[in-house]
Amino acid sequence: MNPDLLQLLRSVDTPTVCNAIEVIEGKRGFNAFTRGTMLMNTPGAGAIVGYARTAKISGLAPPEEAPEVIRARRMDYYRHMATGDGPALAVVEDVDGARAVGAFWGEVNTTIHKGFGLAGALTNGAMRDLGDMAPGFPVIAGSIGPSHAFVHVTEVATGARIFGLEIVDGALVHADRHGALVIPEGYAEELPAAIARMQETEQIVLSAARAPGFDFDAFEAAWTAFEKART
Repeated sequence: MNPDLLQLLRSVDTPTVCNAIEVIEGKRGFNAFTRGTMLMNTPGAGAIVGYARTAKISGLAPPEEAPEVIRARRMDYYRHMATGDGPALAVVEDVDGARAVGAFWGEVNTTIHKGFGLAGALTNGAMRDLGDMAPGFPVIAGSIGPSHAFVHVTEVATGARIFGLEIVDGALVHADRHGALVIPEGYAEELPAAIARMQETEQIVLSAARAPGFDFDAFEAAWTAFEKART
């Protein structure tokens, strides 16, 4: 990815990217985003941007496969996370869903994945060790819990479903404390212009609302100009 584009995407929040995609499409209705409230270990860290390296895990019960099979898959998982083009983001679905209790993300795994060069992690599962996670490695998760339970890797590179969002391996993901979205293929290069246009249009209303003497008449004039500019 172009370094300037990456820097821009990291500098804006996910709602901004969501709106900018609608600018590109010329209509409302973009829906490739998560549903529900997610938790972030470092809410002030800003956005995570990366190509998804996906996997699935489970932790409710011990694995039924042979130990050597589980170990081999675990190594396949770490190999997948450690190799490939960047920037990359770990996207790990806990197939236990709302019943997820096995915290895959804690001090050890955040340190390992940060060492691999990943930008962060996105999961519907649990996280723990909030005071000991690797500095500068954001995790956006579905819950917080104390135990790793029986957590183990069940699939590697087969995609993931995170809070209603289907993410294929290699998809470009933008995520922050609001949730996550998938940037449609071919849209990334159009985003700088779309973001600039959207921010410029919003300033019509924001500047008026922040000005001394703002009242309904000033609002009505600004909103009329705003609606004209965004159509």
